[in-house]
Amino acid sequence: MPGPNDALETILERGRPADETDALLAALVDGGVYVPINGQGSVVFLRVDDTGPVLPGYTSEASCQRLLPDAAGSVFCDALRLLDIAEHTGIQTLAVFAVQEWAKVPLPLVSRTLRVRGMHTQGDQTMRLAWSTHPVAVALRNAFAARILAHPQVQTVWIAQARWLETGHEHLMVSMSVDDGAGPAAHVLLDTVLAEDVPLGPESPKLGLQVFEPHEADQAAQLDSFGLDTVRTDRSTGRVHIFSHEFD
Repeated sequence: MPGPNDALETILERGRPADETDALLAALVDGGVYVPINGQGSVVFLRVDDTGPVLPGYTSEASCQRLLPDAAGSVFCDALRLLDIAEHTGIQTLAVFAVQEWAKVPLPLVSRTLRVRGMHTQGDQTMRLAWSTHPVAVALRNAFAARILAHPQVQTVWIAQARWLETGHEHLMVSMSVDDGAGPAAHVLLDTVLAEDVPLGPESPKLGLQVFEPHEADQAAQLDSFGLDTVRTDRSTGRVHIFSHEFD
């Protein structure tokens, strides 16, 4: 199991979460939290004010045990698992606790941060990428092929099934290589595809985005060895090439 989320702990204990929203969200998405459970293994929800129940998350097992001794234990939750809990329960607010300080976090902001930052390996956690035949993955591939030329700063798009080996959680991952400083262009392309071509519903898989600029070319090139669905532009001819096992 991953260890304490020290980065989140440090931000919370400074006592200025409203001034450090971006850093707090980044630490939460990158490092996850520990969610309390009862004796039946169900998530324990709390009320921290008059706005309704919240999903509590603690920066470590120890802080959960200290601050909520009535809980039977805690389970580590990454951002995807937190969003799954929210989806199944309707709870839209996370309360994150360190030893002395805490902060409320709207879960839609966690979802947005997950999209913006993508999913990265953290510490001992490992993510495996593989070719996906999921209908959403196929639809994304076709939509990117139709739109990539209208976004010339995007060079290549890879679509994969991502699986965290430690937790078993799975989601779809879109990776893009872009020109120097063109990270925003990748987000515009993805937002356009999701808004106009492949809208995601409640039953759709979660989706992450990774963006690679030229200085990360080695990491981007490694994706070609995974046999993923790939959409690539040929700037010399203005053509789009699609690579997929589906066409083998």
